[in-house]
Amino acid sequence: MKQLWMLLTTALLLLGCGSTTKNKPTYCLQGAWVLRHLQYPMGTEYDLSLEDGGTLCLIYDEDSTIYECKITSTSSGLVIAPKAKTSMTLIDKGRGEWLYLEGEDPHPLTVGDTLITIQRNGVLYSYTRDDDLYQEWGADICDLIANEVERPEAGSNNYVLSARERQQESYIQWLITAVGLVIIIAVTNYIVYRRRRRQMQLQLQQIQEVQEQRPASVRQAIESVEIAYFASDEYHTLQHRMVTGQRLKEEDWLDIESQIRKVYPGFGSQLRNLHPMSELEYQVCLLIKLRIAPSDIATVLARDASTISTVRSRLYKKVFGQKGGAKEWDEFILSIGT
Repeated sequence: MKQLWMLLTTALLLLGCGSTTKNKPTYCLQGAWVLRHLQYPMGTEYDLSLEDGGTLCLIYDEDSTIYECKITSTSSGLVIAPKAKTSMTLIDKGRGEWLYLEGEDPHPLTVGDTLITIQRNGVLYSYTRDDDLYQEWGADICDLIANEVERPEAGSNNYVLSARERQQESYIQWLITAVGLVIIIAVTNYIVYRRRRRQMQLQLQQIQEVQEQRPASVRQAIESVEIAYFASDEYHTLQHRMVTGQRLKEEDWLDIESQIRKVYPGFGSQLRNLHPMSELEYQVCLLIKLRIAPSDIATVLARDASTISTVRSRLYKKVFGQKGGAKEWDEFILSIGT
């Protein structure tokens, strides 16, 4: 008889769900419902709240599982006292009325959009939907109740769910992620830096080897070209413009690069391959190569003498990876490309 009743109940539930889904979705109890009102058969009524002594909360899961607990709101957060984890079955009677089966005990259930009323032994229990509670703490509450049910020897325990603690956990997770990203970026930059330093060291070594292995006759020929150029009218005209502080136009810089290529064919490529340079840094190096005094370089480029000195010492540190003075950089510039 008991099995027949259960089969009949299941059949009615399936038929009810099938008929309602054709017109509109079957009402789902999934979510959190908080007990707000009690009405006894003799007319006595009570209002309940989370603040004044707490109240009951039912959380319905997708698989018709009910998680029941007492919930109280305090200054520290929500205090959860797990009670039970059970299952239920709904039978749709139509017009918002259902039979609510907990095990084999049927209870009349009235369902509204935000209110459900369950009748047990003549007492009406009115619950209101609390979507905020469900979204914020639903999963945590269900886990607490399930864990408590699985280890009944632990007794009745209360748990505090604190928004502040959750924010702290979120902040800690964010901080861990941020630190991880910083470490990854730092390691990546270090690897790139080491690779670039290695490339510059190889280039400097190649430049030094070329200069050391150059035959004496070649060195003499280069010196002859240098002497001839620095004695030419072309160079004296350029030097006069520098001394008088005349600003150089774009075509003037192109002419300077052309002159340097005639005297020092490999200088431009060697310079640009050493380290990425700004336009100002590159122009300073070109004028150093042409034996222009730093004070005149500052005048032509409309910069302070201290700025030109800083540019040169900074370039030395970038290329050699160690501190060095402006004059040391000048000596290096004068030594390459020849």
